Amino acid sequence: MNKIDVIGLGAGDIDQLQLGLYKKFLQEKQTIFTRTIDHPVIRSLKEEGVSFEAFDQLYEAEDGFQQVYQNIVDALLEHAKHRSLIYTVPGHPMLAEKTVQLLLQQEEVEVNVLGGQSYLDDLFTALRIDPIEGFQFVDGTAFSRSDLNYRQHLLFCQVYDRFIASEVKLSLLEDLPADYMVTIVEAAGSEAEQIRQVPLEELDHAMEISNLTSVYVPPVSETLLNHTFNRLREVIAVLRSPEGCPWDRKQTHESLREYAIEEVYELIDAIDNQDDENMIEELGDILLQVMLHSQIGEDDGYFTVDDVIRAVTDKMIHRHPHVFADRHVDSVEEVYKNWEELKKEEKPGERTSVLDGVPKNLPSLAKAVKLQKKAAKTGFDWDEVKDIWAKLTEELDEVKEAISSDNKEEIEKEFGDILFVIANLSRYYKINPEVALNRTNEKFTSRFAFIEEQLGEQQKDIQKATLQEMDELWDKAKEREGLN
Repeated sequence: MNKIDVIGLGAGDIDQLQLGLYKKFLQEKQTIFTRTIDHPVIRSLKEEGVSFEAFDQLYEAEDGFQQVYQNIVDALLEHAKHRSLIYTVPGHPMLAEKTVQLLLQQEEVEVNVLGGQSYLDDLFTALRIDPIEGFQFVDGTAFSRSDLNYRQHLLFCQVYDRFIASEVKLSLLEDLPADYMVTIVEAAGSEAEQIRQVPLEELDHAMEISNLTSVYVPPVSETLLNHTFNRLREVIAVLRSPEGCPWDRKQTHESLREYAIEEVYELIDAIDNQDDENMIEELGDILLQVMLHSQIGEDDGYFTVDDVIRAVTDKMIHRHPHVFADRHVDSVEEVYKNWEELKKEEKPGERTSVLDGVPKNLPSLAKAVKLQKKAAKTGFDWDEVKDIWAKLTEELDEVKEAISSDNKEEIEKEFGDILFVIANLSRYYKINPEVALNRTNEKFTSRFAFIEEQLGEQQKDIQKATLQEMDELWDKAKEREGLN
């Protein structure tokens, strides 16, 4: 049975190659396959008559590295149908070599990993770092920014051209300043070893990059990580600690309730004003509420922010089977229907009524819309919007009748009915009545402030101004809004 022997070429010159592997190369009479021809060991072996066939051309034929690696493996397996062969890779075969992993996963041909020298020891020596402090080894061709741990020594391998170096640089610039110093290491442990520190922004044009290039990012200070979740979690924990802030330490879930409501309304104001900077601040304040409640839960031993995140992540995956599973939907309406069914699965028996689950402390207008939406999902809804307008007229007549009879309780009930119908109308036109009323409140506040300002300039007391005077200034305020 034919087999594939995989040999690592190391990260430097031929002096790093084990004697046994060197002899095996010299004894091989057939062409040896190699992932890339660009390696000093191959250049030396070719001078001694060893024949190589490389797969470098495949990199130009595909857009993604994953497909390149698969194509290399497919070609090797095809050749192995006819004879046993040797396949070489830079470094050690078991270190950041996707083609080797793919070969080991298949069962068509026997694969033997014969070794090779890892360049990690030489890399640690060149950089003078101790891996016991913690390090992360990252494939520069396939990594996610969210997986990077900046608190540890960060080493990027497979940075073998300027395009990859540029991708690494752009990802790092999302978290680090442009002048953050990184180290480029070339051919670690060999006579050709080069080490150069450069600002991050110059990573992809500082020097020639090859198959033997690695990039080192030293551990990052806390002050540069203030934009990360873990840093925020640490700060909140410190604030709640015995050495922290007296106010933060004193807070409870109950004492923080009013702030949660305030922050949401302040966010709505920022959204209405299309103020991006203020939105950032207000979203941060809402996140602060989440973190404080989570830290209180952790301090009390009941739950942590991990439980909060796990709960919402599990919920989102479960309620979106059309994204994370094999369920198919054709419309937003189907998404809503599935959502309600899946909610019932999560809490069987807890909700006996369709209307269950509406927060009792929700503002009344928002609560009215929520109740109407839930009822509408059962088919309890107006057929046409004209019927809702007719209902509004009916309720207006009834409130007038109650006013005529001077029955305070009935007047209150009928005004409530009017507001409920208006909430229904807003739902039909896809308008949030709370947001709409808040905008009107802001508009009223702005116009009235204009009246006060104008009367002040005229040195008139607003308490003594006539209604006509104030109406005229009100109209001017409206005109000013039109100009803006």
